[in-house]
Amino acid sequence: MSHRSHLFSLRPAHALRESLSEGYDARRLGRDLTAGLTVGLIAIPLSMALAIASGVAPQYGLYTAIIGGFLIALLGGSRYSISGPTAAFVVILYPVAQNHGLTGLLLATMMAGVLLVAMAVLRLGRLIEYIPPPVTLGFTAGIAVVIATLQIKDFLGLPLEALPASFPAKLAALVTALPALHPASLTVAVATLATLLIWPRLKTPLPPHLPAVLVGALLALWFNHHGAQVPTIASRFHYVLDNGLSGQGIPPVLPELAWPWARHGETLAWGALWEMAVSLVPTAFAIAMLGAIESLLCAVVLDGMTGRRHSANSELLGQGIGNMVVPLFGGITATAALARSAANYKAGAQSPVAAMVHALVVLLAMVVLARWLGYLPMPAMAALLMLVAWNMSEAPKALKLVRRAPLSDVLVFLTCFGLTVLVDMVVAITVGVVLAALLFVREIAAMTRVADITRSSRVSDYQPPADWGVFKISGALFFAAADRVFAELAELAGERRVLVLYMDGVPVMDAGGLAALEGFLARCEQAGTRVRIADLQFQPLKTLARAGVLPREGAWSFHSTLDDALRAPA
Repeated sequence: MSHRSHLFSLRPAHALRESLSEGYDARRLGRDLTAGLTVGLIAIPLSMALAIASGVAPQYGLYTAIIGGFLIALLGGSRYSISGPTAAFVVILYPVAQNHGLTGLLLATMMAGVLLVAMAVLRLGRLIEYIPPPVTLGFTAGIAVVIATLQIKDFLGLPLEALPASFPAKLAALVTALPALHPASLTVAVATLATLLIWPRLKTPLPPHLPAVLVGALLALWFNHHGAQVPTIASRFHYVLDNGLSGQGIPPVLPELAWPWARHGETLAWGALWEMAVSLVPTAFAIAMLGAIESLLCAVVLDGMTGRRHSANSELLGQGIGNMVVPLFGGITATAALARSAANYKAGAQSPVAAMVHALVVLLAMVVLARWLGYLPMPAMAALLMLVAWNMSEAPKALKLVRRAPLSDVLVFLTCFGLTVLVDMVVAITVGVVLAALLFVREIAAMTRVADITRSSRVSDYQPPADWGVFKISGALFFAAADRVFAELAELAGERRVLVLYMDGVPVMDAGGLAALEGFLARCEQAGTRVRIADLQFQPLKTLARAGVLPREGAWSFHSTLDDALRAPA
């Protein structure tokens, strides 16, 4: 199949097409409008908070929700997913913003978008099936810890300009600064967090994020009026537009179209741009991998909630195109957000139109309410992200895994968690997947066994000679098990003249298993021991045929059944 037909088979806008083909009327549109408005209200403060946590000004989070949220919903393969900035990316994006600025962040996002499109074209949508749950749970819990740690500074109002790069150094800096805790900021943060926790119990249709940040903003206004000076978005951030207009907080204008390396009147030289792009390749790969995992995990969970099925490769295509376009408007990395997507479905969403409405709600709020959004206090933003981090950590599920899962799964989880917090998320996922694979291989290899069945009732009825041995091999004959199995077989066989290998329990043989079998047959031939191989399954038989392993007169032979092997003349 050509790449062109391959891309065509991905069905861009799969979710939207599927929804519209079922019949789209005014009732469904009304439910989409309601859901889009609800999720849009959630996304406004959350998008700003996540942009700040990622090391950039809050408007870039809004740009991401607007452009990414609309485009990915339009082109993707998951009906209810809401895309925008997410907490999972903070641990990757924050170091990039610190080291390369906004230009590096936008460039890495665009490169990740290209990789996501390539993954879709290569039909890698089932990638999520190869990531073991302990790995996913480990790195998400680790990311949650990193996010929560980054919010402590604003939550407590500590006078720290920036936190060190390493996690232990962050903790040390926070502990050192604790005596300078700002009571007013802490009060605003606690009030916001309390509202976030209590509001859902009131069972109102209004999402808790809006009243929570409103409570925080009113408290901050009161404190600021009385001279306590709680930092807000307007006091922390300022903007300068290309037309010379400047101000505090968020610019009340539409996101402008520009190359990532040519924003705010500054153009990066091609040589410097190339060097930056090369240095960002590992980061772009990490963003693409995490974006694929996050979006597909979200789609799988939504499928379980709704009974629908998403198109994995179409979703990757939508995510890829969205992340290629978002940086052109100043947006940072976007992917599907499970909490917002679940809220979208629970609010009555019927199609991706709800997600597109959510993007338009954020756009309207940015243009109309930009001045008022500047009053949102930084401690309230930190409290919002603290709750996001807690929900993301899935602490109850992690504790259950530690208590009940096999030791190998616990080891993988703790390794991924520790590496995410202390080293790097890319290292954590890589090591976690490799470790999980190695432990799994070890367990599968231990299941491959050889048993002496010479004296079993089925064999003894044939009354084989005393110098015969019948051995049953069970399990996969692959590189991790084959050498051990044939070493055990040689020890069990001893000095017997004829060996019958009953292999109906061997479903798979790889190159390692083939090499071990050939080595065993060669040693038996040298020792003058005849080998009869009985009841091969299709895959091992095909492997032997392809390798040209044929019967050898006086050395070894193949038999269709165990009965034939036992009855054949010596």
